[in-house]
Amino acid sequence: MKKTPAKLSDIFTCARCGSCCQGETTVSLDKDDQERMIAELGLTRQEVKEKYWRVTGKVVQMKIVDHHCIFYTKDTGCTVHEGRPWRCGQWPLHPSMLADENNFRTIRESCLGINQALTWEEFCHIFKELLEQEKKLLC
Repeated sequence: MKKTPAKLSDIFTCARCGSCCQGETTVSLDKDDQERMIAELGLTRQEVKEKYWRVTGKVVQMKIVDHHCIFYTKDTGCTVHEGRPWRCGQWPLHPSMLADENNFRTIRESCLGINQALTWEEFCHIFKELLEQEKKLLC
């Protein structure tokens, strides 16, 4: 009997709660992230940089407004979802969850979208299978 391939929804379904967008820092944007965001916003690099980015030396991050990412709104969630950084697309499925059960538990507690019924072992089994299928898993 052939086994059904794992699906992302087996371990995660985004609740669009925005908890991952909260805090005093955001992820760093690599060159691809920057270009994708510029294209999504339909603005020039300079306009995006001035309005949305915090640049410190060579590090480019999204600005923070009222303790959350500048692109997050309570009503719609991420307003640049298609142009979001790959790290945002990866979250909350961080590889550290495979190596440390405490990381799994901490992230699961902060993310309503993670299947709360799974044990760490079950989660890891499915997550590893998804990584083998996808190579670069985005939520």
